[in-house]
Amino acid sequence: MQENNQKSIEDIISDAKIYLETRIEYTRLYVVGKVSTLVADLITNAVVIICFVLAFLFGSVTLAMFLSDIFHSFTAGFGCVALLYLLIAIGITVGKKSFEKLIANMAVRKYFDKLADKEENEKV
Repeated sequence: MQENNQKSIEDIISDAKIYLETRIEYTRLYVVGKVSTLVADLITNAVVIICFVLAFLFGSVTLAMFLSDIFHSFTAGFGCVALLYLLIAIGITVGKKSFEKLIANMAVRKYFDKLADKEENEKV
């Protein structure tokens, strides 16, 4: 009887070791998956931001050159663009709370959309 109990305790210890090793491997793979998703998301967002910044800069220069042609003065054209950006900055400063709320809501919505997509993909 004791020999039977001893053998079952050894089996339980062996099963516990296998379970622990499997759990460690699962955790490692889960972390690798999360980190790779995060890195891919960061790289994608960085590329998109860089493209938007470049488009914004080239668009600004194009608008300034166009206005310079209309006003027949580089100073007036680039000054109008600078004045436009100054007005935008003042508008954002005045409506800072609502602007922050808008950005926060967009970030939360994006997070929950990704979470819903992930849950949908896991069900399929």
